[in-house]
Amino acid sequence: MSLRFPLLALLLLATATGAQAQGKAPEIDSVALAMGILGGLALFLYGVDLLAGALKQTQGGRFQKLLERTSANRFAALGSGTAATVVLDSSSVVIILLITAVDAALVPFGHALPVILGANIGTTFSSQVFAWNVDTYAPVLIAAGLIWKALGKSDGAKLRATILIGLGLVLFGLNIIGTAAEPLQEHPEILQLLRRLENPLLGLLAGAVATIAIQSSSAMMGIVITLAGGGLITLPAGIAIMLGAEIGTCADTLVATIGRSRNAVRAGIFHLAFNLASALVGVLLVEQLAAVATLTAQDTGQRIANAHVLFNVAGALLVLPFVRMLARGLERLLPEREESREAARSDHA
Repeated sequence: MSLRFPLLALLLLATATGAQAQGKAPEIDSVALAMGILGGLALFLYGVDLLAGALKQTQGGRFQKLLERTSANRFAALGSGTAATVVLDSSSVVIILLITAVDAALVPFGHALPVILGANIGTTFSSQVFAWNVDTYAPVLIAAGLIWKALGKSDGAKLRATILIGLGLVLFGLNIIGTAAEPLQEHPEILQLLRRLENPLLGLLAGAVATIAIQSSSAMMGIVITLAGGGLITLPAGIAIMLGAEIGTCADTLVATIGRSRNAVRAGIFHLAFNLASALVGVLLVEQLAAVATLTAQDTGQRIANAHVLFNVAGALLVLPFVRMLARGLERLLPEREESREAARSDHA
């Protein structure tokens, strides 16, 4: 796995070092801060890759068949997209599986759109897990997974043990990041810098760029919720970054459409267009989202997670009745290539 150097870590480290040199804030051990954040992020991202890979091997084929079977009914498709994303812990994996099925003509393009909406709902489950502060028990999961893997005899048992290890590493990485970032709570310059992300457009941009850099919206939300729980990110800033993460997560699925059929490209374009449009609407409603989220919990991290659920569920349900109309619009916007038409004529002839 190639580890990406997260922009947020660079930002926090550079600000802490600069402020320390100027003597404007309490002294921070920059080396300890860097090692804590980078070490935690390394474990976190490795855990995400380990978890996603093992889940895809054990459940990917099963859920691809589920997506194929349920795609004809928009409500069933929405539910299967949600369920698949919760189990596979990645909307990108689910949508890439879907794009593969669309490319192979196993799922009609128009039937794929509700599944994509369901994947957007399913990705909010991991935000709730991160907000429940279960990272305290991460070493138990890692130890149990290692023992299971050592004693397991079948390949299936070893894969399930790997899932447990991956989940433990994800949570343990978040725990390390939160512990390392604690001294920053008393650093006014860093708090002031992070509060600038309350500007919805700045937060949107930061969330999108950081999500593309680490290639996981779930990872981005985990980091945001952890920092918010430590008092480093405010609720409006967290919501703005969440909206940006919704855009950044489209990068993987767009790459997956390269060289594929026109229908597969249309599915990727729909994912981007829906997430981009809903995020831009969300920018206008950050204050309202924050106000509603404030009523749902006391902890800022939990409020961000709840806002994530509210926003994605509302967006999916509002668009669901119009998926057939949107599918027809995309078919007109991106017509079949000439060579595809000629091949179709040849087949009919």
